[in-house]
Amino acid sequence: MALKQTEEFRREAVRIVLSSGLPRARVAADLGIGKSTLSHWISQYRSSDLTATVSETQMDLARENERLRLENRVLREERDILKKATQFFASQKT
Repeated sequence: MALKQTEEFRREAVRIVLSSGLPRARVAADLGIGKSTLSHWISQYRSSDLTATVSETQMDLARENERLRLENRVLREERDILKKATQFFASQKT
């Protein structure tokens, strides 16, 4: 007898597939469900607000990545300036 999954379980399974980048077959196996069942759930929820939530999450991640790239660039520039200053002052002592 097949166990009927809760609505929350189905939505979470779809969210995992859409946001993780993992293959459907792997997610289905990890969750103990069939790949065709998971594919059916995905097509069922694609038109719902779940895909909008995933898209918003992806946009948030993209913005955070861009912020971190900028921060890394600034930190690298500051590090390079400090290296040059250290070399300059070290050469002044001799």
